Amino acid sequence: MFEIRPMSPELYRQQTRRITLVIAGLFIALALLLSTFCVQLFGTPGGDNFRWNLLGVLAGLALTVALVRVQLWPRPWMAPAVYGWQLKRSLMRIGNAMHRIKEGVASGDPAAMKLLRFYHLGLTQMHQLDGNLSDLSQMAREIDQHREAMEAQGLDVEQNCLDPAWLEALKGYGK
Repeated sequence: MFEIRPMSPELYRQQTRRITLVIAGLFIALALLLSTFCVQLFGTPGGDNFRWNLLGVLAGLALTVALVRVQLWPRPWMAPAVYGWQLKRSLMRIGNAMHRIKEGVASGDPAAMKLLRFYHLGLTQMHQLDGNLSDLSQMAREIDQHREAMEAQGLDVEQNCLDPAWLEALKGYGK
């Protein structure tokens, strides 16, 4: 279950930039080392060693991905990047079912109403964290209308947790 947490956009961007530089540096170092190693081991002096360089870069990429997921992902200093990835992943799951969600909202289904509200709150936070407020302003009216519809039904508008059961409840729509 994913939960939206309050976060400073400025601090988030600062920390994720630092994390990006660390991971990019790790990739560059591994790619250079493995490319050099492949050329030294398999290459021919003065020959075309492009494929060995490419193999080293691809191996560096694979090793970087593995190190990030296995070793770095659980580290506390990676928390902002992990949170951003989980937020975007949650929004993508909801976006993939949006046609069913809109059908459920149109029929007044509480699970669909809550899911759409979570989506709006998550999207708002994502745009704030990314510093992309122009796209958010285009959705303000839709977000406000949906919040008012939830209040009219007596539903809680603070939907900060994504309940997977809400997505399961919508399987009947859109068929």
